[in-house]
Amino acid sequence: MAAVEFPFAVARALLESRVRKILFLCLWLGVVAWASGAETLALTDGASVAGDIIKFDDNGLFLRLGGETYTNVPWSHFSQEALKQLAQNPKIRPLAEAFIEPTAVQHSAAAEIKINPVTRLERPAQPALFGGFVKSPVGLVILFVLYLANLFAAYEVSIFRARPTLQVVGLAAVLPMIGPIIFLALPTVMNEPPPEAAAETSVDSPAAEVGAQEEIQSDEAASSPVKVVEAQVFTRGKFTFNKRFVETKFAGYIGTPKGKALKFAMTLKTPAAEFAVERIAQCDVAEVILETAHGQVAVSFTDIQEIKLNPIAS
Repeated sequence: MAAVEFPFAVARALLESRVRKILFLCLWLGVVAWASGAETLALTDGASVAGDIIKFDDNGLFLRLGGETYTNVPWSHFSQEALKQLAQNPKIRPLAEAFIEPTAVQHSAAAEIKINPVTRLERPAQPALFGGFVKSPVGLVILFVLYLANLFAAYEVSIFRARPTLQVVGLAAVLPMIGPIIFLALPTVMNEPPPEAAAETSVDSPAAEVGAQEEIQSDEAASSPVKVVEAQVFTRGKFTFNKRFVETKFAGYIGTPKGKALKFAMTLKTPAAEFAVERIAQCDVAEVILETAHGQVAVSFTDIQEIKLNPIAS
């Protein structure tokens, strides 16, 4: 009896195991069909589409609407809700996420701009022109340079107007800018030569010099007493010292001494020194080079205050 029931038990066990497999297969197919089955998806124009997803790619979804009706829906036609619904499917998510607009929360917060404090120069409470100069180191340097320029201008004015240098510079030190202007407005001091020297210096033309020489020769021939020749003085202010003046008035002193240079010894005076001139080695536009007993000396025309011709004792 037991031997008869044994085949039936085995068959029953096999049948039950096969049924379980079939049931399990049907259940799995149902889950798959439900995962990729009919979907109701909203479109951007307000309509919706319902169907089974047959295929999906970069262009969109291929849906079966029902029966034998199929359609292609591009990704750009789905609404944001539909795209988010499709993104729940792991296989469709990479394609759908590209068309999902990011929300405001997903944007990274902008980095805060931190402004570091800087050290600034202190401004005066009531800024003023002269007050700002005095309170600033740069302003003090500018005022000092202007003061030195004021003293130098006073020195130049003293030479131009033939005034005492200490007097003009001293007033400029007490009254900056005003002192030099006062002396610049004053006339130049003229050193009046003696009448004989004035008569001698008035002889400028070559014809007059020739007449003077003839007069001296005629006087010598008549054995008359020798006329005393006074020194000739040429001062700044009365005469303008430049290249043309030197070449005209002192032509005999240029190069080899001749003419007047044989009868008069020249002395030239500057604010710094006084030179005994033997001859004029060279005359340029801005300066004259003198030959003295101590060698050659270059003197600027602007530094010449006086040229004096002293008669040479015979």
